[in-house]
Amino acid sequence: MRVREDYRSLSGPEKAAMLLMSLGEEHATKLFAIMDDEEIKEISQVMANLGMVSSNLVERLFVEFAEQISSTGSLVGTFDSTERLLMKVMDKDRVGAIMEEIRGPAGRTMWDKLGNVNEVVLANYLKNEYPQTVAVVLSKVKADHAGKVLALLPENFAMEVVMRMLRMEAVQKEVLNDVERTLRTEFMSNLARTSRRDAHEMMSEIFNHLDRATESRFLTALEERNKDAAEKIKALMFTFEDLNRLDPSGVQMVLRTVEKEKMVIALKGASEQLRDLFFSNMSERAAKLMREDMAATGPVRLREVEEAQQHMIQVTKDLASRGEIVISEGKGGDELVY
Repeated sequence: MRVREDYRSLSGPEKAAMLLMSLGEEHATKLFAIMDDEEIKEISQVMANLGMVSSNLVERLFVEFAEQISSTGSLVGTFDSTERLLMKVMDKDRVGAIMEEIRGPAGRTMWDKLGNVNEVVLANYLKNEYPQTVAVVLSKVKADHAGKVLALLPENFAMEVVMRMLRMEAVQKEVLNDVERTLRTEFMSNLARTSRRDAHEMMSEIFNHLDRATESRFLTALEERNKDAAEKIKALMFTFEDLNRLDPSGVQMVLRTVEKEKMVIALKGASEQLRDLFFSNMSERAAKLMREDMAATGPVRLREVEEAQQHMIQVTKDLASRGEIVISEGKGGDELVY
Protein backbone atom coordinates (compact mmCIF):
# COMPACT_ATOMS: atom_id res chain seq x y z
CA MET A 1 0.00 0.00 0.00
CA ARG A 2 1.36 3.44 -0.92
CA VAL A 3 2.19 5.62 2.10
CA ARG A 4 1.19 9.29 1.91
CA GLU A 5 4.30 11.46 2.39
CA ASP A 6 3.62 14.77 0.57
CA TYR A 7 2.12 17.27 3.02
CA ARG A 8 1.51 19.90 0.31
CA SER A 9 -0.87 17.59 -1.53
CA LEU A 10 -3.23 17.20 1.43
CA SER A 11 -6.64 18.85 1.10
CA GLY A 12 -8.52 20.49 3.98
CA PRO A 13 -10.93 17.55 4.43
CA GLU A 14 -7.98 15.12 4.38
CA LYS A 15 -6.27 17.07 7.16
CA ALA A 16 -9.49 17.09 9.18
CA ALA A 17 -9.93 13.34 8.68
CA MET A 18 -6.33 12.64 9.74
CA LEU A 19 -6.73 14.80 12.83
CA LEU A 20 -9.98 13.12 13.87
CA MET A 21 -8.57 9.62 13.39
CA SER A 22 -5.43 10.40 15.34
CA LEU A 23 -7.35 11.88 18.31
CA GLY A 24 -8.87 8.50 19.15
CA GLU A 25 -12.47 7.36 19.33
CA GLU A 26 -13.40 9.13 22.58
CA HIS A 27 -12.43 12.60 21.36
CA ALA A 28 -13.50 11.99 17.77
CA THR A 29 -16.98 10.93 18.83
CA LYS A 30 -17.50 14.23 20.63
CA LEU A 31 -16.55 16.15 17.50
CA PHE A 32 -18.75 14.00 15.26
CA ALA A 33 -21.68 14.57 17.60
CA ILE A 34 -21.70 18.31 16.88
CA MET A 35 -21.36 17.99 13.09
CA ASP A 36 -24.28 17.96 10.70
CA ASP A 37 -24.93 15.03 8.34
CA GLU A 38 -23.27 16.68 5.33
CA GLU A 39 -20.06 17.32 7.29
CA ILE A 40 -20.06 13.75 8.61
CA LYS A 41 -20.58 12.35 5.11
CA GLU A 42 -17.76 14.43 3.64
CA ILE A 43 -15.28 13.56 6.41
CA SER A 44 -16.36 9.89 6.30
CA GLN A 45 -15.82 9.74 2.53
CA VAL A 46 -12.30 11.13 2.96
CA MET A 47 -11.52 8.80 5.87
CA ALA A 48 -12.59 5.77 3.89
CA ASN A 49 -10.25 6.66 1.02
CA LEU A 50 -7.34 8.06 3.05
CA GLY A 51 -5.17 4.96 2.91
CA MET A 52 -1.88 4.90 4.81
CA VAL A 53 -0.41 8.16 6.12
CA SER A 54 3.12 8.38 7.47
CA SER A 55 3.77 9.35 11.08
CA ASN A 56 5.93 12.29 9.91
CA LEU A 57 2.96 13.67 8.01
CA VAL A 58 0.72 13.32 11.08
CA GLU A 59 3.25 15.12 13.28
CA ARG A 60 3.53 17.98 10.80
CA LEU A 61 -0.27 18.22 10.77
CA PHE A 62 -0.31 18.66 14.57
CA VAL A 63 2.27 21.42 14.33
CA GLU A 64 0.07 23.24 11.82
CA PHE A 65 -2.85 23.08 14.24
CA ALA A 66 -0.58 24.38 16.99
CA GLU A 67 -1.14 21.23 19.06
CA GLN A 68 1.66 19.84 21.23
CA ILE A 69 0.94 16.27 20.19
CA SER A 70 3.07 13.67 18.46
CA SER A 71 1.95 10.60 16.54
CA THR A 72 3.00 7.11 17.62
CA GLY A 73 2.67 5.64 14.18
CA SER A 74 0.91 5.77 10.85
CA LEU A 75 -2.81 5.87 10.16
CA VAL A 76 -4.85 3.68 7.84
CA GLY A 77 -8.25 4.95 6.78
CA THR A 78 -10.60 2.27 5.46
CA PHE A 79 -14.33 1.74 5.09
CA ASP A 80 -14.28 -0.65 8.05
CA SER A 81 -12.36 1.67 10.41
CA THR A 82 -14.60 4.58 9.43
CA GLU A 83 -17.73 2.50 10.06
CA ARG A 84 -16.46 1.41 13.49
CA LEU A 85 -15.78 5.02 14.45
CA LEU A 86 -19.24 6.17 13.33
CA MET A 87 -20.92 3.33 15.25
CA LYS A 88 -19.60 4.96 18.44
CA VAL A 89 -21.47 8.16 17.61
CA MET A 90 -24.85 7.24 16.14
CA ASP A 91 -27.34 4.42 15.72
CA LYS A 92 -26.82 1.53 13.33
CA ASP A 93 -29.42 2.67 10.75
CA ARG A 94 -27.88 6.14 10.43
CA VAL A 95 -24.38 4.69 10.08
CA GLY A 96 -25.66 2.26 7.46
CA ALA A 97 -27.17 5.11 5.44
CA ILE A 98 -23.94 7.15 5.57
CA MET A 99 -21.73 4.19 4.60
CA GLU A 100 -24.15 3.40 1.78
CA GLU A 101 -23.71 7.00 0.61
CA ILE A 102 -19.92 6.95 0.49
CA ARG A 103 -19.74 3.51 -1.15
CA GLY A 104 -22.21 4.59 -3.84
CA PRO A 105 -21.64 6.54 -7.09
CA ALA A 106 -19.40 9.59 -6.78
CA GLY A 107 -20.96 12.90 -5.77
CA ARG A 108 -22.13 14.63 -2.61
CA THR A 109 -25.82 14.98 -3.40
CA MET A 110 -28.33 12.56 -4.87
CA TRP A 111 -28.35 14.52 -8.12
CA ASP A 112 -24.54 14.49 -8.40
CA LYS A 113 -24.64 10.73 -7.91
CA LEU A 114 -27.36 10.21 -10.50
CA GLY A 115 -25.25 12.19 -12.97
CA ASN A 116 -22.60 9.47 -12.63
CA VAL A 117 -25.00 6.60 -13.31
CA ASN A 118 -24.94 5.29 -16.89
CA GLU A 119 -27.86 6.78 -18.82
CA VAL A 120 -28.99 3.35 -20.08
CA VAL A 121 -29.13 1.98 -16.53
CA LEU A 122 -30.95 5.07 -15.28
CA ALA A 123 -33.44 5.08 -18.19
CA ASN A 124 -34.20 1.37 -17.75
CA TYR A 125 -34.99 2.01 -14.11
CA LEU A 126 -36.97 5.22 -14.58
CA LYS A 127 -39.20 3.84 -17.38
CA ASN A 128 -40.95 1.76 -14.70
CA GLU A 129 -41.59 4.76 -12.45
CA TYR A 130 -44.43 7.27 -12.49
CA PRO A 131 -43.90 10.09 -15.03
CA GLN A 132 -44.01 12.64 -12.19
CA THR A 133 -41.15 10.86 -10.40
CA VAL A 134 -39.08 10.85 -13.60
CA ALA A 135 -39.90 14.54 -14.15
CA VAL A 136 -38.52 15.40 -10.70
CA VAL A 137 -35.34 13.40 -11.32
CA LEU A 138 -34.66 14.88 -14.78
CA SER A 139 -35.32 18.41 -13.55
CA LYS A 140 -32.59 18.03 -10.93
CA VAL A 141 -29.77 16.39 -12.93
CA LYS A 142 -27.58 18.15 -15.50
CA ALA A 143 -29.22 18.95 -18.81
CA ASP A 144 -26.89 16.82 -20.97
CA HIS A 145 -27.48 13.74 -18.80
CA ALA A 146 -31.23 14.39 -18.67
CA GLY A 147 -31.31 14.64 -22.47
CA LYS A 148 -29.56 11.28 -22.88
CA VAL A 149 -31.97 9.61 -20.46
CA LEU A 150 -35.03 11.24 -22.06
CA ALA A 151 -33.98 10.00 -25.51
CA LEU A 152 -33.84 6.41 -24.21
CA LEU A 153 -37.32 6.41 -22.66
CA PRO A 154 -40.33 5.07 -24.63
CA GLU A 155 -41.64 7.96 -26.73
CA ASN A 156 -45.17 8.25 -25.28
CA PHE A 157 -43.83 7.92 -21.76
CA ALA A 158 -41.11 10.51 -22.48
CA MET A 159 -43.73 13.00 -23.67
CA GLU A 160 -45.71 12.48 -20.45
CA VAL A 161 -42.51 13.31 -18.56
CA VAL A 162 -41.91 16.43 -20.68
CA MET A 163 -45.46 17.70 -20.06
CA ARG A 164 -45.06 17.27 -16.31
CA MET A 165 -41.69 19.04 -16.34
CA LEU A 166 -43.26 22.01 -18.13
CA ARG A 167 -46.02 22.27 -15.54
CA MET A 168 -43.81 21.66 -12.54
CA GLU A 169 -43.50 24.30 -9.85
CA ALA A 170 -40.81 24.31 -7.15
CA VAL A 171 -40.70 20.72 -5.92
CA GLN A 172 -42.03 20.25 -2.40
CA LYS A 173 -39.74 18.66 0.14
CA GLU A 174 -42.23 15.84 0.72
CA VAL A 175 -42.07 14.94 -2.98
CA LEU A 176 -38.26 14.93 -2.92
CA ASN A 177 -38.36 12.70 0.17
CA ASP A 178 -40.59 10.26 -1.71
CA VAL A 179 -38.23 10.29 -4.70
CA GLU A 180 -35.24 9.68 -2.44
CA ARG A 181 -36.89 6.68 -0.82
CA THR A 182 -37.68 5.31 -4.28
CA LEU A 183 -34.13 5.79 -5.60
CA ARG A 184 -32.02 5.09 -2.51
CA THR A 185 -31.70 1.34 -2.99
CA GLU A 186 -30.63 1.75 -6.60
CA PHE A 187 -28.32 4.75 -6.33
CA MET A 188 -27.43 5.20 -2.64
CA SER A 189 -28.11 8.87 -2.66
CA ASN A 190 -29.04 11.78 -0.43
CA LEU A 191 -31.38 14.74 -0.74
CA ALA A 192 -30.31 18.02 -2.23
CA ARG A 193 -31.94 21.38 -1.64
CA THR A 194 -34.71 22.09 -4.10
CA SER A 195 -34.24 24.98 -6.47
CA ARG A 196 -36.76 26.59 -8.77
CA ARG A 197 -35.97 27.00 -12.46
CA ASP A 198 -37.96 28.23 -15.39
CA ALA A 199 -39.48 25.07 -16.89
CA HIS A 200 -39.17 26.19 -20.52
CA GLU A 201 -35.54 27.26 -20.06
CA MET A 202 -34.75 23.94 -18.41
CA MET A 203 -36.40 22.00 -21.24
CA SER A 204 -34.59 24.07 -23.89
CA GLU A 205 -31.24 23.11 -22.30
CA ILE A 206 -32.23 19.44 -22.28
CA PHE A 207 -33.46 19.56 -25.89
CA ASN A 208 -30.19 21.26 -26.89
CA HIS A 209 -28.38 18.10 -25.80
CA LEU A 210 -30.54 15.73 -27.85
CA ASP A 211 -29.43 14.55 -31.27
CA ARG A 212 -31.27 16.33 -34.10
CA ALA A 213 -33.60 13.45 -34.98
CA THR A 214 -34.71 13.00 -31.36
CA GLU A 215 -35.01 16.75 -30.82
CA SER A 216 -37.20 17.09 -33.92
CA ARG A 217 -39.35 14.15 -32.86
CA PHE A 218 -39.99 15.58 -29.39
CA LEU A 219 -40.65 19.12 -30.63
CA THR A 220 -43.09 17.88 -33.26
CA ALA A 221 -44.97 15.80 -30.70
CA LEU A 222 -44.95 18.68 -28.22
CA GLU A 223 -46.33 21.09 -30.84
CA GLU A 224 -49.34 18.80 -31.23
CA ARG A 225 -50.01 18.82 -27.49
CA ASN A 226 -48.90 22.29 -26.42
CA LYS A 227 -47.93 24.61 -29.29
CA ASP A 228 -47.19 27.59 -27.01
CA ALA A 229 -44.75 25.56 -24.90
CA ALA A 230 -43.02 24.23 -28.02
CA GLU A 231 -42.60 27.75 -29.41
CA LYS A 232 -41.16 29.03 -26.09
CA ILE A 233 -38.69 26.15 -25.98
CA LYS A 234 -37.59 26.66 -29.60
CA ALA A 235 -37.09 30.39 -28.93
CA LEU A 236 -34.82 29.60 -25.97
CA MET A 237 -32.78 26.90 -27.72
CA PHE A 238 -29.35 27.81 -29.05
CA THR A 239 -28.59 25.86 -32.22
CA PHE A 240 -25.44 25.49 -34.28
CA GLU A 241 -26.75 27.84 -36.98
CA ASP A 242 -27.22 30.49 -34.26
CA LEU A 243 -23.44 30.93 -34.47
CA ASN A 244 -24.34 33.21 -37.40
CA ARG A 245 -25.24 35.77 -34.71
CA LEU A 246 -21.60 36.11 -33.65
CA ASP A 247 -19.77 39.31 -34.53
CA PRO A 248 -16.28 39.04 -36.13
CA SER A 249 -14.45 39.26 -32.80
CA GLY A 250 -16.69 36.51 -31.40
CA VAL A 251 -16.01 34.25 -34.38
CA GLN A 252 -12.28 34.80 -33.97
CA MET A 253 -12.48 33.97 -30.25
CA VAL A 254 -14.32 30.72 -31.03
CA LEU A 255 -11.74 29.90 -33.71
CA ARG A 256 -8.95 30.33 -31.14
CA THR A 257 -10.74 28.25 -28.51
CA VAL A 258 -12.15 25.24 -30.37
CA GLU A 259 -9.74 22.47 -31.36
CA LYS A 260 -9.01 22.46 -35.10
CA GLU A 261 -10.05 18.81 -35.53
CA LYS A 262 -13.50 19.45 -34.01
CA MET A 263 -13.90 22.65 -36.05
CA VAL A 264 -13.24 20.76 -39.29
CA ILE A 265 -15.87 18.10 -38.52
CA ALA A 266 -18.45 20.61 -37.23
CA LEU A 267 -18.18 22.85 -40.31
CA LYS A 268 -18.60 19.88 -42.66
CA GLY A 269 -22.23 19.81 -41.52
CA ALA A 270 -22.73 23.59 -41.52
CA SER A 271 -24.65 25.73 -43.98
CA GLU A 272 -22.67 27.62 -46.64
CA GLN A 273 -23.58 30.86 -44.89
CA LEU A 274 -22.08 29.73 -41.58
CA ARG A 275 -19.00 28.26 -43.25
CA ASP A 276 -18.43 31.56 -45.08
CA LEU A 277 -18.73 33.46 -41.79
CA PHE A 278 -15.92 31.42 -40.24
CA PHE A 279 -13.74 31.38 -43.39
CA SER A 280 -14.09 35.16 -43.76
CA ASN A 281 -12.66 35.60 -40.26
CA MET A 282 -9.55 33.55 -41.02
CA SER A 283 -6.53 34.49 -42.99
CA GLU A 284 -6.68 33.43 -46.64
CA ARG A 285 -4.08 30.74 -46.01
CA ALA A 286 -5.85 29.40 -42.90
CA ALA A 287 -9.20 29.26 -44.72
CA LYS A 288 -7.58 27.40 -47.62
CA LEU A 289 -6.02 24.86 -45.24
CA MET A 290 -9.32 24.43 -43.42
CA ARG A 291 -11.17 23.71 -46.67
CA GLU A 292 -8.48 21.22 -47.67
CA ASP A 293 -8.75 19.48 -44.28
CA MET A 294 -12.54 19.29 -44.64
CA ALA A 295 -12.20 17.69 -48.06
CA ALA A 296 -9.48 15.30 -46.88
CA THR A 297 -11.56 13.91 -43.99
CA GLY A 298 -14.04 12.38 -46.43
CA PRO A 299 -17.46 11.14 -45.27
CA VAL A 300 -18.10 11.62 -41.53
CA ARG A 301 -20.82 9.97 -39.46
CA LEU A 302 -23.70 12.30 -38.63
CA ARG A 303 -23.26 11.52 -34.94
CA GLU A 304 -19.65 12.75 -35.04
CA VAL A 305 -20.70 15.97 -36.79
CA GLU A 306 -23.43 16.62 -34.23
CA GLU A 307 -21.04 15.95 -31.31
CA ALA A 308 -18.50 18.39 -32.77
CA GLN A 309 -21.19 21.02 -33.34
CA GLN A 310 -22.51 20.54 -29.80
CA HIS A 311 -18.97 21.08 -28.52
CA MET A 312 -18.73 24.35 -30.48
CA ILE A 313 -22.11 25.46 -29.10
CA GLN A 314 -21.00 24.76 -25.53
CA VAL A 315 -17.68 26.59 -26.01
CA THR A 316 -19.57 29.58 -27.43
CA LYS A 317 -22.05 29.66 -24.55
CA ASP A 318 -19.22 29.36 -22.01
CA LEU A 319 -17.38 32.28 -23.61
CA ALA A 320 -20.58 34.36 -23.60
CA SER A 321 -21.32 33.54 -19.96
CA ARG A 322 -17.86 34.87 -19.03
CA GLY A 323 -18.51 38.05 -21.02
CA GLU A 324 -15.69 37.31 -23.46
CA ILE A 325 -18.01 37.40 -26.48
CA VAL A 326 -21.47 38.80 -27.22
CA ILE A 327 -24.12 36.98 -29.23
CA SER A 328 -26.55 39.26 -31.05
CA GLU A 329 -30.21 38.76 -30.27
CA GLY A 330 -30.91 39.07 -33.99
CA LYS A 331 -33.47 41.83 -33.48
CA GLY A 332 -31.28 44.88 -33.30
CA GLY A 333 -30.20 44.39 -29.67
CA ASP A 334 -27.47 42.42 -27.99
CA GLU A 335 -27.75 39.93 -25.17
CA LEU A 336 -25.37 37.73 -23.29
CA VAL A 337 -26.11 34.03 -23.57
CA TYR A 338 -25.63 32.14 -20.32
